[in-house]
Amino acid sequence: MLTLVIGNRNYSSWSLRPWMLLKHLGLEFREVLIRLDTPTSKDEIEQYGPSGRVPVLLDGELTVWESIAICEYVAELSGRGWPHEARARAVARSVCAEMHSGFGNLRMEWPMNARARNRHAGLTPGLESDIDRVDEIWNDCRRRFGAGGPWLFGEYSVADAMFAPVVLRFNTYGARVSETARWYMATALEDAALQSWLAAAKAEPWTIEGSEIG
Repeated sequence: MLTLVIGNRNYSSWSLRPWMLLKHLGLEFREVLIRLDTPTSKDEIEQYGPSGRVPVLLDGELTVWESIAICEYVAELSGRGWPHEARARAVARSVCAEMHSGFGNLRMEWPMNARARNRHAGLTPGLESDIDRVDEIWNDCRRRFGAGGPWLFGEYSVADAMFAPVVLRFNTYGARVSETARWYMATALEDAALQSWLAAAKAEPWTIEGSEIG
């Protein structure tokens, strides 16, 4: 069976991504949760993966680290997870790569805090630009490729998993977005897998002070 090593559900945006995809693809896996931001966190994680960071996926003797690499691997295992049509698949990979490498202001200024609501943090120009770009991506994907279902490319894909933490950030801090983006957020927030993650996050007793802003 696959093993997914994750961090605190309340704060670990990178852990959420492959967890969501595994759930939507129906692949069985066990979880190992390592509490983050402790003196032993890095050493504990390094027992499973070389980077000292979560998430890590174990499949027998194979170790896969980094969220996007894990998502690519489980998509190959299942034969699902990317749009079927080549152009849609190319765009999906593009927006996933952009999410993985960019949006630094959004990450730093609005850290993921899954159980928090109505947090008020100031909007810098860089943060506003990141929010606008996410809104643009969601609108573009839904308009061009979303006819087959409620997700960015119709059916649930790696792209939806990659943007799941952004949905939670927008929900926590009250981002002002377009109508299409609000509908997409509603779809994501009502999703049974995400609801399960949120319930577990709410039950966690730990707090990371640096992520408790607003």
